[in-house]
Amino acid sequence: MIRKHPGLTAFVALYMAGFGGYALLNGNKEFIFYGIVMLLCIGLVAWMHARVGLSNLALWLLAIWGGLHMAGGNMPIPDDLMASSPPAEGAAHNVLYNFRPFAWFPKYDQWTHAFGFFAATIASWEALRAATRYTLTPTFGVLIGMICIGMGLGAINEVVEFAAVMMIPNTNVGGYVNTGWDLVSNLTGCILAAAFIAVFWREPRRGRMR
Repeated sequence: MIRKHPGLTAFVALYMAGFGGYALLNGNKEFIFYGIVMLLCIGLVAWMHARVGLSNLALWLLAIWGGLHMAGGNMPIPDDLMASSPPAEGAAHNVLYNFRPFAWFPKYDQWTHAFGFFAATIASWEALRAATRYTLTPTFGVLIGMICIGMGLGAINEVVEFAAVMMIPNTNVGGYVNTGWDLVSNLTGCILAAAFIAVFWREPRRGRMR
């Protein structure tokens, strides 16, 4: 991974070191926990890439998602930017995840969920294609299945957030309504990924996405 993708590796290493160190210095227990989860996820993606050969598109989408996630939980924002988006009940501090520029506008957390599960669904499609020896085609039924796979990964994400709430006081996870919007955002990202696969998928060498 390091030899074949030096730019990608440096990008991930820099934001993990920067935001991880920032979380440690500020005693942000929630994002120390998420940093450990991120390291496990990075290892899982590297393991999958070694067996599947994920495209540069999928790898960069996943890497950017990780950066958005780490920034969202660590970067503080002024109180005046929180006026239309108060932090979750019991939240320890105002962070980028809670930023909403207008009352009607989806907040940063929701955009990140949509982007993230767009990326996860693309990566899952590539992994499934490899598992079927590149014979799988994006029929309507397969695309519905990909949406369900992406939503399943989103459900795992919600389990991780629930674990954070149970283990760490004063998180920025939020309550039932936040979980509902997370799921809506996840579904939006999964549907967009399915549409992307349907429109842009081609039959290049080894059947991988261009």
